[in-house]
Amino acid sequence: MNINRQWVLAKRPFGMVDAGNFEYREEPIPEPGDGEVLVRNLYLSFDPTQRGWMEDRESYLPPVGIGEVMRAGSVGQVVESRHADFSSGDLVQTTGGWQDFVIAVPNQGPMGLTKLPPGVTPVMALGILGITGLTAYFGMLDLGLPKAGETVLVSGAAGATGSVAGQIARIKGCRVVGIAGGDEKCAWLREVAQFDDVIDYKKGSVSAGIAETCPDRVDVFFDNVGGDILQAALDHINQKARIVLCGGISGYNATEVQPGPTNLMNLVIMRARMEGFIVLDYMNRVHEAVPELLGWLQSGELIHREDIQEGFENIPNTLNRLFTGQNIGKQLLKLSDPS
Repeated sequence: MNINRQWVLAKRPFGMVDAGNFEYREEPIPEPGDGEVLVRNLYLSFDPTQRGWMEDRESYLPPVGIGEVMRAGSVGQVVESRHADFSSGDLVQTTGGWQDFVIAVPNQGPMGLTKLPPGVTPVMALGILGITGLTAYFGMLDLGLPKAGETVLVSGAAGATGSVAGQIARIKGCRVVGIAGGDEKCAWLREVAQFDDVIDYKKGSVSAGIAETCPDRVDVFFDNVGGDILQAALDHINQKARIVLCGGISGYNATEVQPGPTNLMNLVIMRARMEGFIVLDYMNRVHEAVPELLGWLQSGELIHREDIQEGFENIPNTLNRLFTGQNIGKQLLKLSDPS
C-alpha cells in the first residue's frame, strides 16, 4: 500500500450520524520526523463519545475540525521509528483516527503512544484492558463505591462499558440488575455475564421493571443512557445512593435540547450523590486497574465480548451501530492483521 486512506469529517451531524457526514480521501503516507513513529492501524475503536467530538463545541477534548481525520482510538504496528523507545514491528496503542497510517508521538494527544504488554491482544487493549475497562473500573469503584450486599443498577448494560461495570459490582459482592434492549442482549447478560436480573426497556415501563427487580431499591446506579431511564432510576434510589454519570447515549443524536430529570429533589430527600467523570482523568492510575482486571479475566470472573466489523469502507457505518443498538459489547473494526 502506497497511499494513506482516510475518512475525514465533511459536515457536522444534525440528528443521527450517517455516512454523508464523512468524506473519503487519499493522501501520501507520511514520513516520521525526529522523535516520531509511523504506525499502521490494525484495529479501530468505536465509542459513543465520538458523536460528541463531531459537534462544534468545546469539551474535555477539542472538536474534530471539518476536513480533519475523524478521531478514534486504535491499535497498530510500528512501520518506521525515529524514537529510541520504539522499533519497527512493535504493537502500539494510540489515537490513530480513521486512516491507515498515523504519525504518533509518545506523551502527545489524548492517548499518547504506548506499547502493548506481552500477551495483550489488540482487541483486549482497545476493550477490556483499555479505555472501556478503565472507564468501568474507575467509574464503578471510585464513584460507585459498591459494598457487598448492595443493589447495583446499570443502564446500557449490554454495551462495552456497562457490561464490565456490572460484572465488577458482582465481583464485589453486589446484586446486579442491568437495563438493555432485546432478547439477545438480555439473555447474554443473564446467562454469560451473570447479572442477577435484567430489565428489557423495549418491553414495558422501566420504572415498573426497576421496582420489580430491585425490591430493596437501588444503592448504585451506573448510567450510560440518561433521559427517561435516569429519571426512572432516580425514583427508586436508597438513602446515600451513588449515581455515576458515565454517558447519555439517549440524547447524543437528538435534534433539540433534551429536558433533564424532573425528580432531582430525590437526591436531596434520599441524601444521595450524583457525579460525572471522564476516564482521561484517571490515566495516571492505569497501573492500579490493569493488574486487577487481568486477574479477574484469568480467573474467569470477568468476561468480555466484542463486535468486530471489517473493511475500511465500513468505518462510517460501524460508528452508527452504537446508536442503532446493533452491537453487543465493545464495537471494533479490523483493518489488518499484524505483519
